Amino acid sequence: MKMEELTKGDGYKVPAAHHPFMRLGLEKLEAFHDEVNDLELTLADIVKLGGADAEKKSVRIIKQLRAFEPSVTMIGQIKSGKTSLVNAMIGRPDLLPADVNPWTSVVTSLHLNTPLPADAPTATFQFFSQNEWDHLVENGGRIGELSSRAGADDELEKIRTQIAEMREKTKARLGRKFELLLGQKHNYADINDDLVQRYVCMGDDFEDLDEQDQQGRFADITKSADLYLKADAIPMALCLRDTPGVNDTFMMREQITINALRDSRICVVVLSAHQALSSMDMGLIRLIANVKSREVVIFVNRIDELADPASQVPEIRDSILKTLADNNGPADPELIFGSAYWANMALAENLDAIVADSAEAMFNWAEASLSAETADMEINELVWHLSGVPQLYKALSERIVEGAGTEILAASRKRALNLVGGVRASDSVVSMRLDGDAIEIMPQAELKMHLRNLEANNLTFLNDRLDIVFQQFASRVDQSHKRFLERALESLLQHLETNGEDEVWQYSPDGLRMLLRTSYQVMRRNVASTCEQVFAAAANDLADTYRTAFGVAVENFSITPPAAPEIPAPVSLGKTIALDLQTSWWKGWWQRRKGYRAFASGFYDLIEAETTPIVDELKIRQAEVIRGMAQAELREFLLEQRSFLMDMSEKSHIGVAELEKIFGITAQQKRQELFDFIFDELSDTRADAIEGAA
Repeated sequence: MKMEELTKGDGYKVPAAHHPFMRLGLEKLEAFHDEVNDLELTLADIVKLGGADAEKKSVRIIKQLRAFEPSVTMIGQIKSGKTSLVNAMIGRPDLLPADVNPWTSVVTSLHLNTPLPADAPTATFQFFSQNEWDHLVENGGRIGELSSRAGADDELEKIRTQIAEMREKTKARLGRKFELLLGQKHNYADINDDLVQRYVCMGDDFEDLDEQDQQGRFADITKSADLYLKADAIPMALCLRDTPGVNDTFMMREQITINALRDSRICVVVLSAHQALSSMDMGLIRLIANVKSREVVIFVNRIDELADPASQVPEIRDSILKTLADNNGPADPELIFGSAYWANMALAENLDAIVADSAEAMFNWAEASLSAETADMEINELVWHLSGVPQLYKALSERIVEGAGTEILAASRKRALNLVGGVRASDSVVSMRLDGDAIEIMPQAELKMHLRNLEANNLTFLNDRLDIVFQQFASRVDQSHKRFLERALESLLQHLETNGEDEVWQYSPDGLRMLLRTSYQVMRRNVASTCEQVFAAAANDLADTYRTAFGVAVENFSITPPAAPEIPAPVSLGKTIALDLQTSWWKGWWQRRKGYRAFASGFYDLIEAETTPIVDELKIRQAEVIRGMAQAELREFLLEQRSFLMDMSEKSHIGVAELEKIFGITAQQKRQELFDFIFDELSDTRADAIEGAA
């Protein structure tokens, strides 16, 4: 196998595998990339018509297109082979350490083909802040909060003892630098395996190592890693987020994974074929239950370790689907079966190194899964196909193109249409003046004041309408929360009356999650409807401004409002709360209560304290984020249109001789033909894109 080396500057060179077969499954991304290029060419034509001002706006649209970096969050069970799968997907089998210390809670974001300024770092490692570290050490993290709230002093003491041991080992390793490092960032110009493993994985013996070579030296306090890499097989920018396993002692990873899911539209759940999915993975199911079903892909890894994949895979598939259905998981998710081990072997120079049992499993799976289309494949390509990575990339490509990809293309075409409309309107002013027609122009000072008022009025309109939406949402959420607490308390009292105090009572909080999720979906639709109404009103106001300020009637002229922003999924609903922990912890809480009143008051206070942060997250934080997204979309739209109108105002004051020199009467006729062509092209393409997305 040939190895291509990628590097920046004269630093360490990172080896990367580049085989033609690594493009399998990425065909839709290739087609999307071609669409982006076509739009860039159209924008270049607009520049020819509009001059320097249009060029600035076109360049801004092109930059946003090129900066488009859809992200995919990888979550899963510990020991599912998730990190090995990520390494294989990018053709770097040894980049990220697959075996990490149980403490490690690093989210590693691999930014593939992302444009960077010349002086930007290619590796950034963020440490936990002092407050985050103190929360873990002093309060025992999330489990510590629970134990303290429930009066579980014994459990809390055990947690504190474990954390103290970790803290002492970390301080011994980092010495006096420990306190200074918290909250800091380390940036590097070049990436290599040793560098990554210094921050992401954990070594055992540090005393005998040179300080610069200590593997895992900073792993305990590293919160996130951002690595910027070149991936020639992938036709565009893409971010893969590798998260820690969600089932850890202190639930640090759960919150970290929730935060990572907020930043991604697509989620890949990696399971081990040995573990499949069981009620023990309820934390995992709760997380993905709050992401749209279409945006969840399940990859069942390690089928190379099955004795008979051909017969076992259908059984595993049925088991997973049943577990999801029984526990309110995503409906009809796409399931892909494969092996990260096989994928990494396909990238290697010598397939002879594959272990015997894995080879037997591969032959077994090949007989069951291969079709005529694979008959002409070379051996490494065949192994790559059997690994499931091409099928995974195909699933991701479809979701990227049909989701965020369609949205950014549609938004960019709308902006391009508005750019054409603005340039054409400006051109009409020029044409009329060149023809000697008298036109009435709104004075610049008056136009500026009019646009300021227009922006203020539309922002007020947006905020007033959103206030109504969020107030209704908060009311529904509070009612759902109150009803849940009342029903749960009633169930507890009935249990006590029927069974007494010796039998531990269980009650699932999934009902609350479903009620909150339903309320959130209603709010999501109402926000979208509100934004569409307000944005359309703003577009109409602007179209009236063109007519009243310049008195120009332009053929095919209209203002296209922006689309409503995509509302993020309510992933915080997946957060573990006390009632999810039907374990010895809950039994301990139960056994410490005496008397019905103690049960009732203690339970109500505990669950109210546990669920209130989730409710407030939706009502306050999430609502603020959504409001900010809507305001930003409207402001950007109004700012762009303001620029068009002020450009027209400037052209209305340029002398006729200067206009003649800039434009020319003959050129004007050709320009009108080009305007028609561009307008038709953007309109037709946009219609095709929308029809294809539907």
